[in-house]
Amino acid sequence: MPPIGRRGFVAGVTLAAFGAAAGEAAAGDAEAVPPPKAVRASAAAGRGGREAAAFRGMWIATIFNRDFPSRSGLTAAEQRAELLALLDLAVRRRMTAVVLQVRPSADALWPSPYEPWAACLTGVQGRDPGWDPLGTAVTEAHARGLELHAWCNPYRVSAQPDPARLAPGHPVRRHPEWAVAYGGQLYYNPGLPEVRDFVRDAMLDAVRRYDIDALHWDDYFYPYPVAGQVFDDAEAFRRYGAGFADRAAWRRNNIDLLVSETAARIKALKPRVAFGVSPFGIWRHAGTDPLGSDTSRAGASYDDLHADSRKWVKERWIDYVVPQLYWHIGYDRADYAKLVPWWAETVRDTGVRLYLGEALYKVGDPAQPAAWQDPRELARHVTLARRHPAVGGHCYFAAGEVAKDPLGALTAAIAEG
Repeated sequence: MPPIGRRGFVAGVTLAAFGAAAGEAAAGDAEAVPPPKAVRASAAAGRGGREAAAFRGMWIATIFNRDFPSRSGLTAAEQRAELLALLDLAVRRRMTAVVLQVRPSADALWPSPYEPWAACLTGVQGRDPGWDPLGTAVTEAHARGLELHAWCNPYRVSAQPDPARLAPGHPVRRHPEWAVAYGGQLYYNPGLPEVRDFVRDAMLDAVRRYDIDALHWDDYFYPYPVAGQVFDDAEAFRRYGAGFADRAAWRRNNIDLLVSETAARIKALKPRVAFGVSPFGIWRHAGTDPLGSDTSRAGASYDDLHADSRKWVKERWIDYVVPQLYWHIGYDRADYAKLVPWWAETVRDTGVRLYLGEALYKVGDPAQPAAWQDPRELARHVTLARRHPAVGGHCYFAAGEVAKDPLGALTAAIAEG
């Protein structure tokens, strides 16, 4: 079975559903916000006296036990040992940050008053694992001079569609009207204001209670399209969609509200905590919008996920952006070499930091094109990115591959800069 990709976490996201480039990736207040602060370790000295360096991040995925814990049901001591080993791995690989998935599917890797304990810990959603993974991760990452970015998925509820299979007391069990079944999965409905308030507060609980360096979101907003299916938010659109040109515009506004309101709340609560998003790597295509990138025949976050990632940068709602540029240099539909300058131009004069999401999981995978069989592909990404001063570093998906270093590609990329 090929490595699970960012959009391969949950079933149903395929080449046919979202276009060839997405399929290849599948096989991250009303007043003007001031220029965002630097993220700690990648700014000047950072924690533990770390000298100034480019951001180098490692995603640690917990959904389906991809990276951590290695399987559900380990003892608290075994889970803690695995987590510490991953942090030690990050140090050995010269990372400056770990991006730990702490809210994978409307559940939590900390004792949240909003949502149940994550199923990945014990195998049973809602069962107390006997320790606090997020609290431990923060303390131990900082002790090693690493940033800890708390990675949350805003709207995914479950990789299966039946609310009855959620933990007793789960918010969707109490409010089934909050959820939409789509593509064999379950999602919070972004069109409901009460849902937006709830998921924002659930994620901000981690900001409030822990000394995290950043709140980090991935690429799931409205779900990736599934051929022949409709995301049923017609009633919410009827109630709240007045004044919008169409449902797509209303959906984008719903996501814009979540982003802007969360940004304002973080700055009011803990201004030093950064807010970052790792969107799908293509905003729009130039053939659709003159402001778009020189890409084609692929998905686009603006049109398919209703995620206007370019606007979030231009409005300075986010402090950093990590587009998932999970394609190789020269790929005709989504060329890494064309997307990097597009994103560099997008962040210009905004103060928003740009880090590039890298598909380490593709390296050496026989199902991937020839470029990914070349141990120098990611090193070439680093070389290319250095020609764009706006690029502040790279983030690698994911911890399992960081450990394996397929074909020595990560070692080569780090040596490159």
